[in-house]
Amino acid sequence: MGLHPAIAAVRGGVRAVLAPLEPGGVVLVACSGGADSLALLSAAVFEGHKAGLRVIGATVDHGLQEGSAEHAAHVVAQMAALGADETASARVQVDPAGLGVEAAARRARYAVLEQLREHFGADAVLLGHTRDDQAETVLLGLARGSGGRSIAGMRRAFDRYYARPLLDVARADTVAACLAEGIEFWDDPHNSDPGYARVRVRQRVLPVLEDELGPGIAATLARTADQVRADVEALDALADAAYAGLARPEGLPLAGLDDLLPAIATRVLRRAALDAGARDAELFHVHVSALHRLAQGAISGEVQLPGHLTAYRDRAHLRFRPTAVAG
Repeated sequence: MGLHPAIAAVRGGVRAVLAPLEPGGVVLVACSGGADSLALLSAAVFEGHKAGLRVIGATVDHGLQEGSAEHAAHVVAQMAALGADETASARVQVDPAGLGVEAAARRARYAVLEQLREHFGADAVLLGHTRDDQAETVLLGLARGSGGRSIAGMRRAFDRYYARPLLDVARADTVAACLAEGIEFWDDPHNSDPGYARVRVRQRVLPVLEDELGPGIAATLARTADQVRADVEALDALADAAYAGLARPEGLPLAGLDDLLPAIATRVLRRAALDAGARDAELFHVHVSALHRLAQGAISGEVQLPGHLTAYRDRAHLRFRPTAVAG
């Protein structure tokens, strides 16, 4: 009897990501105990061990639900039973002030994953986002008017070490893979809480689109993200080159910014703000648009940016400084 198609799909995505790694390398797999991440870990163990890699399973306890510590301990036991060479569990403090619970939990999770990556010397960190997650991200970006960067969805790989091997795999396939392998998985109550916009998209919006426009909407949205991502990355590359030529210790020359097309100028300004200390996850289109208007002289004064950063014009340059704290 052949390999179950769902298992093959998950393993295929993982195999492609692990292929460049040398034998003896270390792979860290983020695992929540849900079907997506457990299917990912099982595939990483199978493909990683074939390639001579050491596979470490890591779970993060956000402390947001009753019994979360017990759940984390259960996930650790599952990861070990699935063949992880080593396991790790970390509890984080989620401070939603100014961010909201989802964004704060994401920030805390990535911070601890980076610490674990450094601790284990991992060559790659695998995340279990699926094609359905990508489709939901695209719809949320469209609804929020967040521009091309948001519509481009989640990146397949980022920050050198992080990868999402399952962006071409349906959520139904990760569930089917777990069932086929006899892996018990957890259904996070937050994934069915309509208080979250992503849950409403999953439970209400996508089904309506499937009914009205036909099946395959999630795959189509994910494909759109890939196409837009290529365009966004091309513009980003042009902007990086422009920024490298413009950046000065005294700031960004306003005359140089005026010479750039708006799509490049706004990206240069975003890059400058990030280099000055703005928070990437909180730097939205409204902030970059305000920066552009400030640089053009369309508005006067200062622009406050996330990360306690202030942008201002200083004669012929756009500059940044820490936001003054009211005393």
